Amino acid sequence: MAKRYLILFLLLVLLVPVSRAQITIGQQTGVDYSNPKEYIIGGITVSGVRYLDGNVLIMLSGLTVGEKVKIPSDRITGAVRKLWEQGLFEDIQLSITRIVDNQIFLDIWMKERPRLSKFQFSGIKKSDADEIREKIRLVKGEYVTDNMILKTKNIIRKYYTDKGFLNVQINIQQKKDTSAVNDVVLFINISKNERVKIYQINIHGNTQLSREIVMSAMKKTKEKSVFNPMNDLSGMIVDVGTHAATLDFPEIVNDVEKQGIENVRLRIFKSSKFIPEDYEEDKQNFIKKYNALGYRDARIIKDSISNYDESSINVDIWVEEGPKYYINSISWVGNTKYTADVLNRFLKLKKGDVYDQEALETALSYNPNGADIRSLYMDDGYLFFDVVPVEVKVENDSIDLEIRMHEGPQATINKVSIKGNTKTNDHVALREIQTRPGQLFSRDNLIRSQRQLAQLKYFDAEKLTPNVNPKPELGQVDIEYGVEETSADQVELSGGWGYGRIIGTLGLSFNNFSLRNITNFKAWRPIPAGDGQKLSVRFQTYGKGYYSYSFSFTEPWVGGKKPLALSLSYVHSRYTNGLANDDPLFGFFKIDGVSVGLGSQLKWPDNYFTLYQSFNYNKYTTQNYSSIFSFGGGNGTYNALSYSVVLSRNSVDAPIFARSGSEFSITGEVTPPYSLFKGNVDYSTMSVNEKYKWVEFWKFKFKGAWYINLIQKLVLTPRVQFGVLGAYNYDLGITPFQRFYLGGDGLTGYNNMDGRELIGMRGYANNSLTPGYPNTILGGVCYTKYTLELRYPISLNPSATIYALTFLEAGNDWAAWREFNPFNVYRSVGVGIRVFLPMFGLLGLDWGYGLDPVPNAPGANGSQFHFSINSSLD
Repeated sequence: MAKRYLILFLLLVLLVPVSRAQITIGQQTGVDYSNPKEYIIGGITVSGVRYLDGNVLIMLSGLTVGEKVKIPSDRITGAVRKLWEQGLFEDIQLSITRIVDNQIFLDIWMKERPRLSKFQFSGIKKSDADEIREKIRLVKGEYVTDNMILKTKNIIRKYYTDKGFLNVQINIQQKKDTSAVNDVVLFINISKNERVKIYQINIHGNTQLSREIVMSAMKKTKEKSVFNPMNDLSGMIVDVGTHAATLDFPEIVNDVEKQGIENVRLRIFKSSKFIPEDYEEDKQNFIKKYNALGYRDARIIKDSISNYDESSINVDIWVEEGPKYYINSISWVGNTKYTADVLNRFLKLKKGDVYDQEALETALSYNPNGADIRSLYMDDGYLFFDVVPVEVKVENDSIDLEIRMHEGPQATINKVSIKGNTKTNDHVALREIQTRPGQLFSRDNLIRSQRQLAQLKYFDAEKLTPNVNPKPELGQVDIEYGVEETSADQVELSGGWGYGRIIGTLGLSFNNFSLRNITNFKAWRPIPAGDGQKLSVRFQTYGKGYYSYSFSFTEPWVGGKKPLALSLSYVHSRYTNGLANDDPLFGFFKIDGVSVGLGSQLKWPDNYFTLYQSFNYNKYTTQNYSSIFSFGGGNGTYNALSYSVVLSRNSVDAPIFARSGSEFSITGEVTPPYSLFKGNVDYSTMSVNEKYKWVEFWKFKFKGAWYINLIQKLVLTPRVQFGVLGAYNYDLGITPFQRFYLGGDGLTGYNNMDGRELIGMRGYANNSLTPGYPNTILGGVCYTKYTLELRYPISLNPSATIYALTFLEAGNDWAAWREFNPFNVYRSVGVGIRVFLPMFGLLGLDWGYGLDPVPNAPGANGSQFHFSINSSLD
């Protein structure tokens, strides 16, 4: 009987492909079906087709003129089947046109399927249509087949199912295109219907873990919010009363809990849409949660999905928990380099601990928050190291673990290369890499090299891939870093209204410049690039009377052998009172500044540290222009010669959207103590020009930021800043130059005339937290600022990195050190967004609300919008 069904199935499979094909043989030609006769094919014609070559179709059939063939036979049906399998025809008919002696003449009539002229969507928005168009990939001129229609429907259905629209309806209609003979237009109508949400998740069989603990493991599959506290309240009261009469307090708690689960659920900021892929992932997380708590044998017996109403479903999961296991003993096998005591300190598990499989795997193989056994070995060259935990004995609730290790030989790095750098020269990328030929392999250096390449901002940080090619037989390893170039150059072009005048800025920053190729015009793409040098040019104008331009150049590897960065910069700005140059009252304020600096990477305390030193000279010249100085002095020249040193450490994992690591800097700047060389001088009678001809001061600043990945891509960023300006001679006092101005967006502009530092703080107007605001323009000598930000990325695409943030901020600025109080601060809260465009840098828009009023400045706090460029608010 089984064989008969098998034969019937095979016949159906063979006959289905030709179910719409016909073979007309016999009646009009005198062919006897019961007595097959051999003929020679005398000719084959093709009819019915308009757009296909008949000779090609005959070739596809497999029949040839002159061959011998029996009529009827499988040879004829096979020819029709071959044509049908091309999927080009709606109908095929093979017939005998005539028989002459032993020659037979055949005709193959075929009706072509229509071709696709165009297709259009209805019922959905344009953005969805654009995405679906990319997925279905329908091409004009393609044959419209049943398979094409079915495939298109399935792709569209999956697209919407993945978004939670489980009840999507798709209707595809074909209409003849009147502009072409055999073309059709596909009208694809899509009804998404409501997104299906999860009304309730029911967990069955969880006797050891509470529903809340189990549900916490399901990160993406959540119930929808419900608030119907009065629903079935009478039933709960009856149940509670019944159990209260018998003093059954556990059941009373269950009655109240059940009422809350079914009728009061608040899921703020958590999506309850049902995504099949997320649900399958969360079922795995469900079991991992049990495993992490010692329930090694936990498993999901079954699960089901049922309709609650038209737009929501219920999910039921049945779990078998099994017993809770504990570690009875841990032994090590194969370890020769480190003793069991050393390895146990890294393992951080001991006898009596709950058997947590995830914690065990983390401690052995990869611990993102600390050291693990594998990194202990691999950072010392043991690339071929392997470790496998084995449960050698399971008795009752106890497990004996044997951790088997294969240390293997140490691997030496043989070859290091970089691939994918179409613009950046090899030596620029390779000099940042910490894994060098001849060294022992180190996983830490591999990760560090990846971070260093990302910090260059020349490559897509999300696509940096170190490919490790081990050669165990030689004890060597080759490493290839795969990169994808992204634009590093930036253009700043802006215009607007501020400080009562039109503001215009044009800036160009070439962050991967090549000075040596500046005369090699073949290397211009569109500028000479690839050597990692930085060239910046910037021009600003503020309406009539003000302009500023600046230039800077940095060579990060002077000499090409060590990371010794040479920086040169020049700035010139001129601000006038707007009168004609020949006017006797014409006045101006002019600044010329130059700076030369050297930066180097340190090896101690670790190689995340850098040291930057510079000499700076600024010359301030005024003529008939005392209004910008609250300390007077309308005519004169002031000189500021200083030495600054910056010690910084940066270990962030990505330059734009960091998820781990920290960065801090300590800055000291000093001028020569000119006043100490002058002896006893009465500064109270000295003119302003003489008093500040050579500006003297000392300055200390600190900045710190930490990046903490809370869950998934959500990052907490605490930041702190502090700065103080001091004097050598208290009779002379603290210089009016180089002061701190707090509040607003922190963008520099024409008012940055006296070397002042603008520190942004959201929720307050520009400079409004500066001492004496708005009555005086003399800045503070001491400031502090605290920030707590919560960031979440919207897009990590290197061509447009976008993230949203919310913040708490506090800070203050004081006129004297004795007034400093780190707890006496102005506070603000708000939200913002950051957009990184390679051509324009990091742009920001924030809304802040200043919580504390500013004395004598109504409106300086409260609701404020701030625009920032390249982290000017940080």
